[in-house]
Amino acid sequence: MDKERLVAFTDAMLAIIMTVLVLELERPQQMTWSALWDLWTNFFAYTISFFWLGTMWVNLHRTWDNISGINSRLVWNSVVLLFCASFFPYTTDLVAGNFNSPVAQAVYGLVVLAVTACNVWMFFELGHLDRQAVEEEGFNILDRAGWLDVVIKITGLVLTLTVWPQAMMWAVLLTAFVIVLPRSIR
Repeated sequence: MDKERLVAFTDAMLAIIMTVLVLELERPQQMTWSALWDLWTNFFAYTISFFWLGTMWVNLHRTWDNISGINSRLVWNSVVLLFCASFFPYTTDLVAGNFNSPVAQAVYGLVVLAVTACNVWMFFELGHLDRQAVEEEGFNILDRAGWLDVVIKITGLVLTLTVWPQAMMWAVLLTAFVIVLPRSIR
């Protein structure tokens, strides 16, 4: 398979997922500022999910730009990654409507961790295919910051399931602003 075909498929799927994400936003019962404010968890969950997916898209493109060829393991990794990412609209809606629920937050966290695991798997595979291209890019999920990202998300999941139900959402936000976005902007 041609690399461009896989990139185009990934772009299309992420665009659909992000579109469905916005369509799942709850509307206020009345059009007042107070009614809009009552939906802050919806907007918060949507914002985190949208920018998480957007950052994933940016990083995929940065990574794929230097890669010249792909193999079937990489194609299947992309399919599994997109499958996991397709749960974002559903889990974002769960969290938006049940922000203080450890179950809703944990389900969201499991999707985040599944997508993160797929990204790690992808970097391993890309490293086997073309280590020099991955190193030239200067963005590697397998470095110290990448592993810190994983540790923070796992910690968020553990805290969500034990003492602080909202910890998963805040962990994703923390990793986005402290680790992922600064590395993506470079």
